Amino acid sequence: MKAEMALDVRDHLGEGVFWDHQDQVLWWLNVPMPSKLHRFDPAIGDHKVWEMPEMITSMSVRDKGGLIIASHHGINFFDPKNGQLERVLEPEKHLPGNRFNDGACDRQGRFWVGSMQNNISADAKNMPLEVSSGRLYRINPDLSFQSMEEGIMVSNTLCWSPDNSTFYFTDTVTGVIRAYDFDKAFGTISNPRPLGGPEQRGYPDGSTVDAAGGIWSCRWEGGCVIRFLPNGLVNLIVEVPVSRVTSCTFGGPELDTLFITTARWDMSDEELNENPQAGGLFKVKPGFKGLPDARFAG
Repeated sequence: MKAEMALDVRDHLGEGVFWDHQDQVLWWLNVPMPSKLHRFDPAIGDHKVWEMPEMITSMSVRDKGGLIIASHHGINFFDPKNGQLERVLEPEKHLPGNRFNDGACDRQGRFWVGSMQNNISADAKNMPLEVSSGRLYRINPDLSFQSMEEGIMVSNTLCWSPDNSTFYFTDTVTGVIRAYDFDKAFGTISNPRPLGGPEQRGYPDGSTVDAAGGIWSCRWEGGCVIRFLPNGLVNLIVEVPVSRVTSCTFGGPELDTLFITTARWDMSDEELNENPQAGGLFKVKPGFKGLPDARFAG
């Protein structure tokens, strides 16, 4: 099964893809500066872009309007009508060498987001990762927050099983997705265990879960999206014609289209010649349906 180009945006590092089921539009972002927020209406082909004052890394739509967006230095609200990014929380003000990374909302409206040592310079160059200084946070609707995990190098893959009993998360450098028991009432995680072992097709980046419980893992340097069963077995592979595959979500009126972001960040000229579509937005109808992406309740 192969994904095809949906939009040739040539993002440095496309990430954070989110389908707004209510408005039937797709949101995603380009992380390195000049960082950008995308909104795309596939029904009419309308594509709008906002430039951001600092790197943005993940997002969710808010019940109260606009978006909640994780950025380099904190958590923000964004109003698409006036284009303003408003800082509302700085959980790691004491860690200036860190930045936020992947994030998503649980179905109770809490925003979960991971941090990591910043590895992207102001001019979009790669900086070496040296310390596991990242944490996993739960941001509550009242903007209180809790640290749920620590000692993370590259936080990624935040998604939940359809019955809300399991949370999936990874430190990408380990190559292994972890499954946790999830208490939806209290928003707690416990009993971490590996979802299978490391796969040969790259490293786990962003992920989503379909209505049948399959876990769709984008593979950085793997050129594909792998569908894992809840027992960790590989069920299906979607080939993507670029090596750095970053995040995915189900969208469209029937939630049957898998939208996939990719990256061209830190590629050499030779690598770009081999990956001419790198940084594009891709899509595929894989024969499964997704669940509506959850909104932030604050």
